[in-house]
Amino acid sequence: MAIVLDSKKACAVNPLKMSQPLGACYAFLGLSSTMPLMHGSQGCTSFGLVLLVRHFKEAIPMQTTAMNEVSTILGGMDNIEQAVLNIKKRANPALIAIASTGLTETKGDDVDGYLHLIRAKHAETLAGSEIVYVSTPDFVGAFQDGWAAAVKALIAAFVTPADTRVAGRIGVLPGAHLTPADLEEVRELIETFGLHPVLVPDLSRSLDGHIPEDFTPTTLGGASLGDIRGLAACEHVIAIGEQMRGAAERLEAVGVPCTLFDRLTGLTATDALVALLMRLSGQPAPARLKRQRGQLVDAMLDGHFHLGGKRVAIGAEPDLLFALASLIHEMGGEVAAAVTTTHSPVLTRVPTPEVLVGDLEDLELRAIGCDLLLTHAHGRQAAARLNIPLFRAGIPQFDRIGAAHQLSVGYRGTRDLIFQLANTFIAHLHAHGPDDWPLPAEARAAAQGGAATENVIPIIPV
Repeated sequence: MAIVLDSKKACAVNPLKMSQPLGACYAFLGLSSTMPLMHGSQGCTSFGLVLLVRHFKEAIPMQTTAMNEVSTILGGMDNIEQAVLNIKKRANPALIAIASTGLTETKGDDVDGYLHLIRAKHAETLAGSEIVYVSTPDFVGAFQDGWAAAVKALIAAFVTPADTRVAGRIGVLPGAHLTPADLEEVRELIETFGLHPVLVPDLSRSLDGHIPEDFTPTTLGGASLGDIRGLAACEHVIAIGEQMRGAAERLEAVGVPCTLFDRLTGLTATDALVALLMRLSGQPAPARLKRQRGQLVDAMLDGHFHLGGKRVAIGAEPDLLFALASLIHEMGGEVAAAVTTTHSPVLTRVPTPEVLVGDLEDLELRAIGCDLLLTHAHGRQAAARLNIPLFRAGIPQFDRIGAAHQLSVGYRGTRDLIFQLANTFIAHLHAHGPDDWPLPAEARAAAQGGAATENVIPIIPV
């Protein structure tokens, strides 16, 4: 059982974490025809927008209420009203999703009250567009906290008890640590058993790198408002990651049975999901899945020669940290250092003596003597100083392409992740060359154009 500690430094050095409002807007990007709106200064939104654009290499729709000194002091009612009306006029989204920032939270803006007045005043103008608000102060919590708060807000706003259940409809509440490729893999796993998955949010339909037929100023696909409302009629809901426990509990409160998986990376974790799908569908696992499972077992046998005994330092959000650390541990590696961004019940179960809520400087200091640094792209300088390889995971990864298509869940994803980790170690093995073996004295002298005079054995011609 890991001990969870807090860094006592007065400031963050090379920050590891990202803010709650950015996590909330990231969740809103997984909704169809939606415009995320940060209630704060232009700088708050611009920073998050640039970070996501560099990570996904895609256009990211995101707006701001553009608070300044005067509006911050007097209150942001006018800014929210103007922003909502402009968004409705120019983009006409199905949903305007507002996330607060530290600026407006410190001021104490009553956004729910503002929206009540705005809806009453502009009911006709705003017809056809829903508005949802989530409180996400960025001076507490981190990225996955904002995502979790956004999903809970969506469920609270749009999900009401249903009279009937739709047979075969399976809701999925994915955590922020899953990539669009991960969500696509989960979808295919569920569909393999003849079930119909509904993912909320669904980044696999909005940030998977596809090119739309027509330009749209809002999100390019994702879960619709109908999908969100339809969660109440699901036969069962699968939540992925401890961060989604609150959202799952909200659904259980309206009568929807839920199962929470703390991770889907690893053999036992995927087996548990497959067992649940077999029970829900009444069907056995198809031959294709059995073959994938066999491939994963073989990958584990091959990979343990390269991962076993290796010391790994990991810096990531709690749920991603737990998934990666658990796999490293199962492959015989040692999680020698673990640093995360925010508190979570899952941290005590990370297979390492202690987990620190800190920054990348903390991770670098604890990674001395390790064989691998595992974190996002901001860890590249630390890896260079430590002279160890960097394995990129999480957000942001602005110095690589294809981050949205990294797969680490299910049998196939775990198999590929093992191969990537093992190949990282193989690529950084010392390659022996001629200089690794000292030449005999006579050969060295001959190579230098001279002749050795000591310890030379005479050659007698035959």
